[in-house]
This record gives sequence, C-alpha cells and structure tokens, in this order.
Amino acid sequence: MELVVYGMKACPDCVEALEELDRRGIRYVYKEFSEATANLKEFLKYRDSSEIFDEVKAEGGIGIPCFVLPDGRVTLSFDEAVLM
Repeated sequence: MELVVYGMKACPDCVEALEELDRRGIRYVYKEFSEATANLKEFLKYRDSSEIFDEVKAEGGIGIPCFVLPDGRVTLSFDEAVLM
C-alpha cells in the first residue's frame, strides 16, 4: 500500500504538501474531494472516527491534507508522512 493523501486543490496546504512529495520523489495516491464524492466519503470516515481530528474540528477546520500511511495509520503531520 502506498501513502494516500486526502485533500482539495483549492487548499494551499494541500498543494504545498503535494508539491513537496513530488520534489522528494515520494509515491502517493491523491484523493481529491472535487473529483469524486467517494473520496470525500472515505476521508469523512477517518475524520469521524479518529481522535487526531478533534482539535481541528473544535477550531472549525477540515483536517486536510490528511495522510494515510502504508501501515494504515492516519496523520495530519507532513513530517510524519514523509518519515514513514
């Protein structure tokens, strides 16, 4: 399994993360919300069931980019995603 990134191209943080992954030559699968509602639904399952989103939700944020590591762990940390 490869790194999976959930996000939106309208999100500057997502664009920056994808550009940096490309610069580093890290393989990933990008799941853009505007391309398929299935991508958004997959993300919402993570968001609704993982404590890592609690603070983001409390602040009114979305929680993207969201990274699902090859071992299945979910993180909002770019650094953690690239150290996989």
